[in-house]
This record gives sequence, structure tokens and C-alpha cells, in this order.
Amino acid sequence: MDAIRIRGGQRLQGKVHISGAKNAALPILCATLLSDGESLLRNVPALKDIDTTAALLDFMGRGVQCGPPEVRVGHREVVRPEAPYEFVKQMRASVLVLGPLLARYGKARVSLPGGCQIGTRPVDQHLKGLEALGAKISLARGYINAECPRLKGAEIVFDMPTVTGTENLMMAASLARGRSTLINAAMEPEIEELAHVLNKMGARIEGAGSNVIHIEGRDALDPFDHAIMPDRIEAGTYMVAAAITGGDVLLSNAPIEHLESVVAKMRAAGVEVEREGPGLRVRADKPLKGIDITTAPYPGFPTDMQAQMMVLMTLAQGRSVFTETIFENRFMHVPELARMGADIEVHGNVAVVTGVSSLSGASVMATDLRASASLVIAGLVASDETEVRRVYHLDRGYEHMESKLQALGANIERVKHACSLPQGFFTSPSPTEITLLPLESRCSASSMRRIRALDSRSCSWIFFSSARNDSGLSPDTAGAATATGATTGAGGAAACCSSRRSFSSTPRNDATRSSASAARERCIASSAVLSASTWSAALRWVARSSDLAAARSRS
Repeated sequence: MDAIRIRGGQRLQGKVHISGAKNAALPILCATLLSDGESLLRNVPALKDIDTTAALLDFMGRGVQCGPPEVRVGHREVVRPEAPYEFVKQMRASVLVLGPLLARYGKARVSLPGGCQIGTRPVDQHLKGLEALGAKISLARGYINAECPRLKGAEIVFDMPTVTGTENLMMAASLARGRSTLINAAMEPEIEELAHVLNKMGARIEGAGSNVIHIEGRDALDPFDHAIMPDRIEAGTYMVAAAITGGDVLLSNAPIEHLESVVAKMRAAGVEVEREGPGLRVRADKPLKGIDITTAPYPGFPTDMQAQMMVLMTLAQGRSVFTETIFENRFMHVPELARMGADIEVHGNVAVVTGVSSLSGASVMATDLRASASLVIAGLVASDETEVRRVYHLDRGYEHMESKLQALGANIERVKHACSLPQGFFTSPSPTEITLLPLESRCSASSMRRIRALDSRSCSWIFFSSARNDSGLSPDTAGAATATGATTGAGGAAACCSSRRSFSSTPRNDATRSSASAARERCIASSAVLSASTWSAALRWVARSSDLAAARSRS
């Protein structure tokens, strides 16, 4: 699996171009389902999530030519109104096909998206709104089944603002009979962008960008040609990268009007941010000051910028307080930043950051998209070398990030199939959805009990393999390994933690431990998605084991 290696200490200077917004491109791609003919999307970023959405549309029967910065979506005679779990599990935004499929074809079968690393994001508001439009909704075997020959306009009041919920219902209402009103709608710029595209297609939408949206449904919509707006979160990320390195960077194509909350906080922290033509210049040559940040729906401070700003505050004078109000588990980057020397205390949804004089390089692992970016930013200013692993998260939302940073003067590179783990680690043939646990003797009964005590609401299987006699696997462990398709390698399995939270273990003895072929413990994590806290514990173990092995090799 790829990693990014950074040698910190380089001041960023120069110009960086901001790519098209992923969070605008994804719903607009889904909107192509509302019409026949060929639609053209321009300024599309080259991202994994774009590839996934293009593959999903192709699966459904749309002819897709995906070659960013352009994507063409055509139409075939046979359409399959279904989004299987295999696609939705890769990207929660796949649920955005639900409204367009139901409105255009009268039925839809879409996998439930489930949880995610940064918290639960239920789709109940989507379903409630579609039912108000006349749909019959049923849930069976992990799928949403929706039917309605023709949706009818209605007034829909959201219990809370929801971005994807607003987008899904806005698209569905565009082909409904009559007038629909969305009340307490989300106000993000990406919603306004989607409404602009729907109006190009022939819909009549007013109020997008406010909390009340009116939609006049049409009998049919036309294909479109549209250039995607620039990405405000990518722009904010490079603003932080420039500031933390004491740099001087011009962001071209930056969506200045959508960055007001981020700009205000950076100026409060002592960063100079000024308009320069159609771009934004960021300079930082003075000590940073601690600030407090509370995330909120747009136009408040975006949760997608929380991790990046937290890194900036690790080097600021005084204390900073971060309050996360959007997601319940979005401080997963904190343990990794602590490994680099950051002083951060977490209390529920509040993180208190005390500024330190410097950060030090370390091997760290990304847990989600924005956490990936925060660790890269930390590496830019850390002493020595930082290696960020599991950067497939980064590829979901940042186009060629390492290349853009290189152009600004950063000492950064992508390392293909990097593996600096101690001898004895087992790597999976499915690297994009696993974690590795350490092969130390600490994988003992006490370690297993610790895993068991963690919040395992979405945990499927974790395998701990260790040296043991030749009597073979315990029945429970062997069955678990078979069920998940995992292999144990030499030495066999010693214990498993399952979603039932049950364990079976076999004690080791000295004679067994002395066997050369079974001298090292092996730990295998299946490709199932683990709970956030389980991931976090596993990642900390990996990093500690890697450092132990490196220290031993030096000695």
C-alpha cells in the first residue's frame, strides 16, 4: 500500500491551482441520471471517489467516459436502477443516486451506506422526504427499496440540515409533479452549484443557498455542459500548509466567497490572508496565536477543516479549544499527532490543544480523508522524516497533493507499496480496507481484553495468530477465518474478536515459543470495516511496533 514520506522544514512558496470540488462533482454526476442524452462535466478532479461514481453509473447502464478533467455521461437503452453494496461501501455519497433513480425510472434499490470512520450519517431524512413525495419505501437485507410511478410535489421539513439529504430531494423533486418546498435545508455552496446545474437542465429551483428551497417539477430534463466549481476545502488545506511552514503561497482559482469562516479564523491566528486578483495569497511570518473553533453547518466553520486547523494550532502560542458539533468521532487524528509531539487532550466532543515549540517526524497512519491531510501538513513542519500510511484516504479527496506540494518546495514523495513494518507482519491482498496489528508479545490475553472492551459496534473480525502446538486451530477461530476468507500463516491462530465479542485462546508454552517457524506472533485484520475506536487502537499498536523494531535494528 502506498505511503507519503516527508522531510519537514521547507518553507512553502509559489502558486498552487485549486482543483474542482469533489463534493460538487459527485452529486452533479448523479444528476446525469435525470436525463437522456450526453452530459459533459469539466474541471472534474482526478480522484478515487470520482472513479467510483463513474463505475457506479456505468454499472447502472450509463455510458461513461471518465478522463478528468472531463467526464462524459451518456445513455443506454437498458438501465439498471440499483446501487449495490460493493459500490456504496466504498463511498457513502453513492446514496445520492436514490432520488434521481426513483424520479427518473419509478423505482430504485440502493444499499444502505452504514457507518463510517468519523461517525454515523443516517439517511432517515432522505427516506422521510421521499415518502412525502409519494414514494413507498421498504428496507430489506441491507437495501433501500423505493417505488413510485411519478413523484408529487410536497413540503418537506428537515429535522436538521443535511447536505446529501437536501441534494437527493432537490434532484428527486425536479422531476416531481407540482411544486416542492424544502424547509431547514442545508446551505452549502455545493448545493447552490447543484441547483445551478439542475436549472441548466430545465428545472426551476429558487432559494438554493438559503434554508428554504422551492422546486417546480418538470416532465423531463435535458443533458448539460458544466464546469465544476473550485474546492473550498482543498483551498483551506493549502492555506494551512502555507501558514504552518511560514510560507508565502498564492492560491489560484480559490473560491474566496466560500472561505469566509476559514479566512476569519486564520487571520485571528495571526496569518496574513489577502485577495490578489482572482486568487488568495497566504503569508505567515509572525508567531501563531491560539484560537477557539466550533464546527457548524455552512456558513459556519466547516468540519472538513477541523483536523487541518488543529495541526496549525499545535504550534501556536497558548491554548486552543476545538468543539466538534457535526460528527461524534472526528478526533481520530489526535493520537497520531500526539506521536509527533502535539499536546492535545480530548474530552468528548472537545479537544484542547496546547501549543508546543516543534513537532517531530514519525510513522503515522491516516484514519479518514481530512485526517490524512492533517498528517501531511504536520509532516511539512516536523523535524526529521514523517511517513503517512494508508494514504488511499487522501486519494479520495485531494488531486495529486504530493505533486502540488513539491511544486511549492516541499520535500515530499509518494512511495509505492511502502512497507517498513517489522519482520513478521502479514499483509493482506486487499490492502485498501485492512489494518495491521503488531506482532509483539503484547498481543496477549490482556491485549485481547482491551480490544474487547473497545466500542465494537461495527467490528467484524480481528485475528491474532501466535505460536502454538500442532493440534491445529480452535474450532471457533478456524470457522471465523474460513467465514471471512482470512488466512493465518505459520503458527496458526490464537484468538479472535468477533462482532459477537467472543474469544477463544490457546496458552503458549516455552517449547512452542522456541520453535523457529512459530517464533513470531502474527496478527491479521480482515477486510471488514472495523469500528473507529478499534482502528485507532490498532494503528497506535502498529506505530509503536514499527518504532520498536527500528530501535532494535539501530542498537
